[in-house]
Amino acid sequence: MAARARRPGVLWLVFSAALALFACVAWWMPRALIDWQPMRAAVEPWRWWSAALVHWSVMHFWANLLAAALVAAYGWAARVPAVVAWAWLGSWPFTQLALLAKPELLHYGGLSGVLHGGVAAVTLWLVLRGQGAQRSIGWMMLIGQSIKLLVEQPWGAAVHPPSELDVAVAPLAHASGSIFGALFTLAALRLLKPARA
Repeated sequence: MAARARRPGVLWLVFSAALALFACVAWWMPRALIDWQPMRAAVEPWRWWSAALVHWSVMHFWANLLAAALVAAYGWAARVPAVVAWAWLGSWPFTQLALLAKPELLHYGGLSGVLHGGVAAVTLWLVLRGQGAQRSIGWMMLIGQSIKLLVEQPWGAAVHPPSELDVAVAPLAHASGSIFGALFTLAALRLLKPARA
């Protein structure tokens, strides 16, 4: 199993599956105990992780599970090394960090911020270490994700009104997840020699 986990993309799949599994377990838990609440973040530190596992509606839940599958496939197809998977895992709780700038957002939950971090991690890997078409795909994804985040205007309102998912969207979580996913990946790759990445 240890040798298999070192194969490119395998640890990424493991982490993606774990996120989806934990979200399934969290579905049956009282949301008020595990969602993001800025006033409780310091005294109940598990919320930095558990908030990503909370979903507010069935549609929200299934949409994020589908998105998790797509992020898993993206990392697998890019053959990201274990270091990128670990960087993504490390960035998980920091998705909520920027939400402290929006204290009016009294409750937050959902995988989307962490998944944005995963996309940013794979994209940065492709841009920095990809070859040929892979690098081109990385640049296209980087441009696309940047445009998406700008359109969402994370510096504006704390939430956007409910969409087709029947749940309000917190664009700052998407931006925060993306930024920290990229920063952790960049730091991890800089700590390694190119041949070992």
